[in-house]
Amino acid sequence: MKYLIAGLGNIGPEYNQTRHNIGFDVIDCLAKELNAEFSLQKLAIVSEVRLKNKQLVIIKPTTFMNLSGKAVRYYLELHKIPLENLLVVTDDLALDVGVIRIRQKGSHGGHNGLRNIEEIMQTQQYSRMRFGIGNQFHKSQQIDFVLGKWKADEEIAVNNQIIKASQAIQAFVLEGASKAMTSYNG
Repeated sequence: MKYLIAGLGNIGPEYNQTRHNIGFDVIDCLAKELNAEFSLQKLAIVSEVRLKNKQLVIIKPTTFMNLSGKAVRYYLELHKIPLENLLVVTDDLALDVGVIRIRQKGSHGGHNGLRNIEEIMQTQQYSRMRFGIGNQFHKSQQIDFVLGKWKADEEIAVNNQIIKASQAIQAFVLEGASKAMTSYNG
């Protein structure tokens, strides 16, 4: 059984460790825990690894956030992965810093990466893990906030939640979405 785990973010050193790249950070933690190595492939940085009897295709799209759907669709089709075995990991302004929320379906909620996936896949019926980045900014400063680095007082909590998010992904794969939601949503 194969799963596609897609962490959303933007490529390039200027985006490393920013709030918007939390999807990449969670995926990097997962890969480290599973001793997986990434390689640059078409539309994404990719790793393939086994988790018990499951095959994981882990991607960090190189298409930039707003075109993430191209990479997601490509790897779903390439590996013939059913939509119910897709989990997209992304940031969320509506959640407090570090809060993890897994859902099996839903709207893009204004998130451009999820919006593009929805447009390209023509469905909202896929699982997503939203990682809270908070919303402590003035309305005109949203872009700077999202593309900004974590505050020093947030870093420890965020790093702990990244580990928890990696564990939640493993639960999603091994135990199913419902059980992962029960155990990790908070």
